[in-house]
Amino acid sequence: MNELNLEGRHIRRSFDRAAASYDQAAALQRRVADRLMQGVAAVPARILDAGSGTGYGTAALKQRFPEAVLFALDLAPGMLQATRTRTPDVPLVCADVQSLPLAASSVDLFWSSLMLQWCNRTDLAFAEAQRCLSAGGHFVFSTFGPATLHELRDSFADGHTHVSRFPGTEELHAQLVAAGFTDIRIEAQAEVLHYADVRSLMLELKAIGAHNATAGRARGLTGKRSWQAMLANYATRRVSNGLPATYELFYVSARKP
Repeated sequence: MNELNLEGRHIRRSFDRAAASYDQAAALQRRVADRLMQGVAAVPARILDAGSGTGYGTAALKQRFPEAVLFALDLAPGMLQATRTRTPDVPLVCADVQSLPLAASSVDLFWSSLMLQWCNRTDLAFAEAQRCLSAGGHFVFSTFGPATLHELRDSFADGHTHVSRFPGTEELHAQLVAAGFTDIRIEAQAEVLHYADVRSLMLELKAIGAHNATAGRARGLTGKRSWQAMLANYATRRVSNGLPATYELFYVSARKP
């Protein structure tokens, strides 16, 4: 068993539970969706919002492309219910992006903001995106890079995984090429947030459903000694405005020939 593999049932349960608290804590996610929207140049007739969450991106897509046929997809039913509240007339699909119940060549824009990092097999997700896109269709997505939350990851020293593995630009590019995409562009940015303490960071991650879903995570509560050691390690990184937490962001666009 790969300790970095993600457990789908755990992910689905975490996001179901976070549906009510997500919007209050998801300022970064909204900024990323807004930035990603700037990369959409074509006017699509059919759009899939893959990983709609509570529907912020879905609503933005609907406002920008009011004539398009728009679908929202998410793995978590609770998130889809939140999307329905925000955009009641958008059809919903509850499915895993690594195996989509959609016909080939059925969408012109495959949009996904900060969802693909929850896939064990991004290559499968890319293959599904390519299959579902029409010829000339665009795949536009954002995801996290490997430096994301490195301060938290590196502060633990208990032998367990505490932060997911995120693929780098070379791996993403190679997988997109293998899936048959062309005109691939990857823009990397970093955003560093600051927190008063580790508890504040953890509460925010919990509120958006970003629990540790790796197979190598500790089962049960982290021991007091390990937790105290992590706090002491993280404290050495404190700067004037708090404890830093880095989010490495990739904004990606590609086209199906």
